[in-house]
Parts: sequence; structure tokens; C-alpha cells
Amino acid sequence: MQLVYGTLNDAKLHTMREILSPLPIRITGLHAVKAALPDVDENGRDPLQNAVIKATAYYKVLKQPVFSCDSGLFIEELPEGEQPGVHVRNIGGKRLSDDEMIAHYAGISRRFGGACHAVYRNAICFIYDDTHIYRQMGGAISGETFLLSSIPHKNRREGFPLDSLSKQIESGKYYYDLNKEITVGTGEGFLRFFREVLEDLKNL
Repeated sequence: MQLVYGTLNDAKLHTMREILSPLPIRITGLHAVKAALPDVDENGRDPLQNAVIKATAYYKVLKQPVFSCDSGLFIEELPEGEQPGVHVRNIGGKRLSDDEMIAHYAGISRRFGGACHAVYRNAICFIYDDTHIYRQMGGAISGETFLLSSIPHKNRREGFPLDSLSKQIESGKYYYDLNKEITVGTGEGFLRFFREVLEDLKNL
């Protein structure tokens, strides 16, 4: 099966190709599409809505199987109305700088005694045709829960400010000190998602 992954990010495309390599699926990204692509307004309230918005927009143009993904930050201690979700960098109508993000989320952690539990919740929407649309958010396709500290690590990575606040739950150590990255998604979850999709579609 030939699929279009609704992304212009070559790193994401490469990763998804590796994840789905056990399946009879060939994946191309938007760079390989010759059609004029729409300017998609990702204005959903959560990652799943954004994934659906993107996949729907690309499917309307391409008229072939396409999937899109999105993610957002969720903090267990916060009520639903205060979740950053897909607006992790946009707070109160303002786009925060890296330093402002560190200060903002460190402040949230201080509200809960110096640390709170966070996870990057992923979502996917796959459109095969007008009547076969598959969606999933959270669960097996999302990353591990981690601690968001109120005390920033000395290290910084431009564009990824919250890495400076992130600790592994098991060890209580910063990911920077463990020389590893936060697990923001699980390949096994995406592989299972597409296996189930292929099983559902095999009798068409």
C-alpha cells in the first residue's frame, strides 16, 4: 500500500518508515507530492483534532491514502481547562521564547511542590478513502510520563526548552544527565495501529 505521510519533516518521515518497515507499506512525504498543497490552519483544541484537520486537508487534494500526526503536552496535575496541549508555547495569546517557556513551566511545577508529571500525547489520523477513516490519540502511541521540575538544568537545547526541566521518573535524574532523550512516542504503538488498519482493510 502506498501512503502519504502529511509532513515536510524528513526526520519524521525517516523515523516512520523505519517503524513501519515490517508492514507492506510504502511511505512518501509531502516533498514528493507534485500537487499544490493547502495552507493548513492547525486550530484544533487537541492533537487529535489537528491530526484530523491536516489529514483531511491533504486527502481532499491528493485523493489517495494519507495520514497525519500531531502531539501536545499534558500535565497530570493540571485541570483540563489549564492543559497546554497543542498550545505549549502559546500562553495567553503570546508566543513564549525558550527562556519564557522554562520560567512558565517551572512555575507550574512549583505549584505542586517542585515537580509534576507530564507526557507528550500523540495523535494520528489515517484516511484511506471517504468512508474508511482511522483515528487514535494517547495510549500506545504516546511517550513515557516524565517529571517536569521547577529547577532548570544548566544545559539548554535551542527549540526544546522543556528538556531542561525534564527528569526520568525511575531515577529522578535529568534526561541530560542520563545522556538520553525524552521518549515522546512509541514505535510499537504506531506499528500496532497500522497493523490493525491493514487487517480491517484487507477484505475491501
